[in-house]
Amino acid sequence: MPEAVKRGCVVVDNTSAFRMDPDVPLVVPEVNREAIRLHQGIIANPNCSTIIMVVPLKPIHDRWRVRRVVVSTYQAVSGAGAKGIDELHQQIKDIAAGRTPKAGLFPRQIACNLIARIPQSGGLEDGGYLQEEMKMVRETVKIFGDDSVRVTATCVRVPVARCHSESMNVETAEPFALDDVRAALADAEGVTLQDDIANDVFPDPLESAGKDDVFVGRLRLDNTNPLAMNMWICGDQIRKGAALNAIQIAEVLVKEGLLAVKA
Repeated sequence: MPEAVKRGCVVVDNTSAFRMDPDVPLVVPEVNREAIRLHQGIIANPNCSTIIMVVPLKPIHDRWRVRRVVVSTYQAVSGAGAKGIDELHQQIKDIAAGRTPKAGLFPRQIACNLIARIPQSGGLEDGGYLQEEMKMVRETVKIFGDDSVRVTATCVRVPVARCHSESMNVETAEPFALDDVRAALADAEGVTLQDDIANDVFPDPLESAGKDDVFVGRLRLDNTNPLAMNMWICGDQIRKGAALNAIQIAEVLVKEGLLAVKA
């Protein structure tokens, strides 16, 4: 990447190599578009689960300030690439044919199962947290530019082909009315509100796959904390969680004339 920058390129990098580099902006355009202006030739694309989480957190943080997020992810097998989808489909075929499924890419059978370990995204850190979980902690703080935002995460691989889902408990610094939160989310860039549980209107990964927005629903007050709410979100980690986010960064670079690297 540095060589490309030397040759006059601006690089939008989708790996984890530069995400926590203090000299490299970590950008989700709906959240911290202004950080693009600070680039020195490299701009980092965040982790897919982080991107999907911070898009709906942005309007909440702007108005009520997010203090703490407890998030559990339900991550599709496509997060491990095309081989992850192939393995899920083969295991389903094996089960239907009465054969014993074989684990390969994943550490255990994924069909008809959940795996609370995502080795494709790194190993373990102190305290038993996955690197995938700690990425969500660190990257959220950097994207918001606010080290008072606390995040704790549990990441789980699920037998879904495409589209990550997340269950979030969000605590705010200021009191809120849930209807005001709904209104803020409905108006937010990159968010589609699907929140009418009585009429079976809520996000799911099957319907969210292949779409650009992050879908939000199941909004409800935390019955143990008057300053907290629960929500369910789904987002296509291949689109918004990866390629689309990078394209949106590139579009801002072009539109705002930011392709030149500042000396």
